[in-house]
Amino acid sequence: MSTTSNAPLHRTVNWKLHLAVLAVAIAFPFVFPSNFMVNFGVLALFYAFIGQSWNIAGGFAGQLSFGHVAFFGAGAYASVIVQMRWGFSPWMGLPASALAGAVVGLIIAVLSFRAGLKGSYFALITLAFAEVLRILSNSVDITGGGLGMLIPLKRSAANFQFEERIGFYFVILVLTVLSIACAEWLRHSRFGARLAAIRENEDAAKALGIDVFTEKVKIMLLSGAMCGVGGCFFSQYFLYIDPTIVFGVDKSVEMLLVSMIGGAGTVYGPLIGSVLLAFVSDITRLLTQIQGLSLVLYGALLVIIIAYLPNGLVDLFKSKSKAKRSTDDVAR
Repeated sequence: MSTTSNAPLHRTVNWKLHLAVLAVAIAFPFVFPSNFMVNFGVLALFYAFIGQSWNIAGGFAGQLSFGHVAFFGAGAYASVIVQMRWGFSPWMGLPASALAGAVVGLIIAVLSFRAGLKGSYFALITLAFAEVLRILSNSVDITGGGLGMLIPLKRSAANFQFEERIGFYFVILVLTVLSIACAEWLRHSRFGARLAAIRENEDAAKALGIDVFTEKVKIMLLSGAMCGVGGCFFSQYFLYIDPTIVFGVDKSVEMLLVSMIGGAGTVYGPLIGSVLLAFVSDITRLLTQIQGLSLVLYGALLVIIIAYLPNGLVDLFKSKSKAKRSTDDVAR
């Protein structure tokens, strides 16, 4: 009886949390209007978005990937090619990048899962695919080869280039809100329940009648499409891409880190992790010019989190929430 009565309350608390987070995110660039702070917000949301793309496959479905950058790079190149080579509006890069990421996700998923690859074998094969795509993009003319592709500066909202960074901020905020909504849907949907069963025990999931192959392919399609859109945003924000940048393993590491540090398999884990990592990155860049120091600190943070908070920083908030509920129960 108590479980039934608490369910509506739980949903109400969730909506209050979502609205509070959204209100803070909307207010952020107006409260901190400097270019430095708005850029911080853009990058934090960007890494939350691509981290969420990793999280829905690696966290919710247990399909750990070391090569998610394959989807990211495919989306980045697809968006720039349709703009620079074929003359489409830069905004058309969003659906083009989603399609490119989904196609790469489909190819990797079908080939890997048909061969029965899972766990560390699947993680390594995704890394291999990312490296293959990096070599290909470095060798063909349509991608500009090793020189990469430079997008001309033509500031206008119609050209996906804004006079102020706040324009980019609200674009990535919308994308991040959609990714969080997707994660929330997975948490409560039957599809998400099937993915959780697969994550916990594939053999048991099969025994329950779940089509494991199809479900895993579907989640890789969704994850790939989302990560591809992240590549599109990246290319328009920085106006330059090359194989090393968009297929570099560091992007895969950052996607994995924000999810693991924040809390893999949770709705807000990637956002929490991305804010922390963006803060660490900016602080290290301000205090020292040592190359790669931020990655060293990321690794140290990951070790600490795994040792003391194996489920990520989300555990801190859950612990506080449980403690508060216990105090309220005692008070009653």
